[in-house]
Amino acid sequence: MRARHPRPDPVAPGQRSVWSFPRPPAIEPEPRPLRIEFGGEQIAMTTRGVRVLETSHPPVYFFPVGDVRMDLLAEQDRGSFCEWKGRAVYYDITLGDRSALGAAFAYPEPTPRFRPHAGWVSFYAGPMDACWVGDERAAPQPGGFYSGWITSDLAGPFKGVPGSAGW
Repeated sequence: MRARHPRPDPVAPGQRSVWSFPRPPAIEPEPRPLRIEFGGEQIAMTTRGVRVLETSHPPVYFFPVGDVRMDLLAEQDRGSFCEWKGRAVYYDITLGDRSALGAAFAYPEPTPRFRPHAGWVSFYAGPMDACWVGDERAAPQPGGFYSGWITSDLAGPFKGVPGSAGW
């Protein structure tokens, strides 16, 4: 039996409901600066980032390769496939004696819709010291499987919570 999606949370002034995001997902410029801290250092920062918006998910942010400390990323042997974006590769991040396995990913040869952002890097917020959207520290999307970042301008509920597998 397929789970029904929940009733969307009320939307406060200045918020967007993730239930208004499209499927298939949309990609759009992110007007706020994006920043990642790991191991006590800034490992990525951009004012040219994009966000991918998909129904029931907080945005997934992508950084141009030139705005990421790629010397800290090592590609894994594993990958995954997204019907909308294509085949993903995953990266381990190592800085000093600290590592985060599979904490970043990219689509080297994405589907035509996402081709302008081929190779751009996205990070899971959970393993990072901090992920920032503008001046706000983002929280990781629940569940560990998805890589969205939750900020106060979003209303859920968000896919990834227990019982959301069929949404």
